[in-house]
Amino acid sequence: MTDTDPASVPERKRGSGVKMVYKVLRDEILDLVLPPGSPIDEVQLAERFGMSRTPIREALVRLSGEGLIDTLPNRSTMVANIDFLNMHTFFDALVLMYRVTTRLAAQYHRPEDLKAIRAEQARFTAAAEAQDALAMIATNAALHAAIAEAGRNPYYISLFNRLLDEGRRILRLYYQSYGDRLPQQFVDEHEDMIAAIEARDIDAADRLAKAHAEQIVAQIQTLFSRNQRHDIDL
Repeated sequence: MTDTDPASVPERKRGSGVKMVYKVLRDEILDLVLPPGSPIDEVQLAERFGMSRTPIREALVRLSGEGLIDTLPNRSTMVANIDFLNMHTFFDALVLMYRVTTRLAAQYHRPEDLKAIRAEQARFTAAAEAQDALAMIATNAALHAAIAEAGRNPYYISLFNRLLDEGRRILRLYYQSYGDRLPQQFVDEHEDMIAAIEARDIDAADRLAKAHAEQIVAQIQTLFSRNQRHDIDL
């Protein structure tokens, strides 16, 4: 006889099933395999993953909490749309948070903060070299979250993390525009920002963060504004 409670085994299996479904669907949404507006069918997902609808629902609740899934008034579920109409307000806030958090990191960082920042930069560099877009998105967010943490303002940390979360699919489009081959220049820009933070050069940290954020915004805006019209002779 063992001390294991049999009732706990199914719960662990169900928990691992929720985690697996959540991770697969999250990656597919972020990688735009499941485009914005795509319908989500619990029955089909249950068949696909070979499990009951309960863990499927739990995974969808987690995705909904991250703003990646929407439940409509008729109770149908779909991949959340990207709010392109208000994208300019998102960009304004994003650039501001890049600047503010990097400035504060230059002013208030501690030695242990630099270790955390450099560790995240190493992970981002490896992801960029591997051309792993999902890893680039995750490690880029972790890097800038570490920079924000070094600034020690919990309000800015919370807001910046929210912006980074909301912008994950936009960042996927950004990497796609480079064929997932991110120019070394953009990896180097991170290094320049980290050097300014380490030197406690607040003005340089602000300037470099602003330039880095604005080139991301400019590239995405160019991607959205490409002329797709056809010139038809009448």
